[in-house]
Amino acid sequence: MSWVLFENGTCVMLKEPDGELAGQAVEILRQYGPVRAGGPAGDFGTHPLKDGTGWLVTGHHPDVVTYVGSDEPADPSDLAVGLHGRSKRHRDGTDLQVVHVEDAR
Repeated sequence: MSWVLFENGTCVMLKEPDGELAGQAVEILRQYGPVRAGGPAGDFGTHPLKDGTGWLVTGHHPDVVTYVGSDEPADPSDLAVGLHGRSKRHRDGTDLQVVHVEDAR
């Protein structure tokens, strides 16, 4: 699967890439990254990594996840981790700084 990583740890997975990958991921994150009050962008799920190095935080787009390292939140509760990951996704969704593109086509 192709994927694009953003500066604060958000990854957009491109299951059906079409054209330039970074541009496609930017458009997805521009729409689904920023948190808007009262909308689905505030929802999140937390998924601990099996190796204990952190969590993946999901949101309202199934192909967007944000990595939160085990050393980032002072409080390792699901709520604190989710809020931290959501804030990182928001920053990535507004700054839109791509740091890596993996093209698996």
